[in-house]
Amino acid sequence: MLTRRAALGGLAATWLATPTTAGLLRPSVGDEGATLRGLAAAKGLLFGAANNTYWLRDPDFAAAYIRDCGIMVPEYEMKRDTTEPSRGVFDFSGADALCAFARRNGMLSRGHPLIWYAANPPWLEQAVADARDATIFTDYIAELAGRYRGRLHSWDVVNEAIETDDGRADGLRNSFWLEKFGPGYIDAAFFTARAADPSAMLVYSDFGLEHDSPRNDARRRATLKLLEGLRARRVPVDALGLQGHLVAFGKAINQKKLAAFLDEVTAMGLKILITEHDVDDSGGAIDFTTRDNAVSDISRRMLDVVLDNTNTIALLTWGLSDRYLKYDGTRDRILRGTPRMLPLDGIMQPTAMRGAIARALVGARPR
Repeated sequence: MLTRRAALGGLAATWLATPTTAGLLRPSVGDEGATLRGLAAAKGLLFGAANNTYWLRDPDFAAAYIRDCGIMVPEYEMKRDTTEPSRGVFDFSGADALCAFARRNGMLSRGHPLIWYAANPPWLEQAVADARDATIFTDYIAELAGRYRGRLHSWDVVNEAIETDDGRADGLRNSFWLEKFGPGYIDAAFFTARAADPSAMLVYSDFGLEHDSPRNDARRRATLKLLEGLRARRVPVDALGLQGHLVAFGKAINQKKLAAFLDEVTAMGLKILITEHDVDDSGGAIDFTTRDNAVSDISRRMLDVVLDNTNTIALLTWGLSDRYLKYDGTRDRILRGTPRMLPLDGIMQPTAMRGAIARALVGARPR
């Protein structure tokens, strides 16, 4: 399992206030030294990555991020355990800082997430159980989405509502949201988000839709069923967020299956965003060359399919550099904490994955 490490401590306000620092980083390698945001823009796409206020204390990271990213999504600063740690007490300082950083550096911003079963404050689950009505989440959506009204490209409105292993016929996750409010909580979240921010693209986001396995097959079917129902009820969902969390060793991608799934999504009139792409390289070889080749290959196999669909509008990775990742337990000792799962490695040099992303962007059809 992989965990995030905020190694640098708290936010230094001076870094968030610093003008563009791209000159501190030498030109990155990918496609003839081009930036990923530039390669994406040339095809009418957006490239970006998750960010957080801790990482921006690091000048090398900040420079790399400014150089390559045209759209920012907060890794953690918009999750409810951060934004409402105590009931009715809000803290948007981190989210505000990240959005300001993006705006100063010519980037768009995404919101993530409005409703999720995880990353909630300790008080919330009991409050939901005791709630008399849906205002426990609709008021929160109105507060958070309303704060950034007109300023965000898109919102992950409902995150990871599918879990076919839970055994429901509809494939929905047995979350505390579902247990209290039934499947209608998803509709209500989207309607509330649209009212709070009419101009933002509203996204349903989930994982486990990319690989070739019986579980991923079931998750794709359940996702299509969910989206079809939302569209039939005229719920204002605009796009599917394909998270893009891949596994380098032991799992494959069937490109025909993935393309057919995306064709069904786009036939509903929905856009597609890759919202959290990374590749877990912890299950196979130890040497960098083998791991890099496996990571770049699986990434490219997904990207070639998803970017070939002209309803795809954005690609975001879940972080930009391996510097802030580590393995847990035994493999941490074996690999000396050196994952290779993002576009830049621990010393901010381009990885093979970055090359795969660059080549996929170059090969994508123009929008």
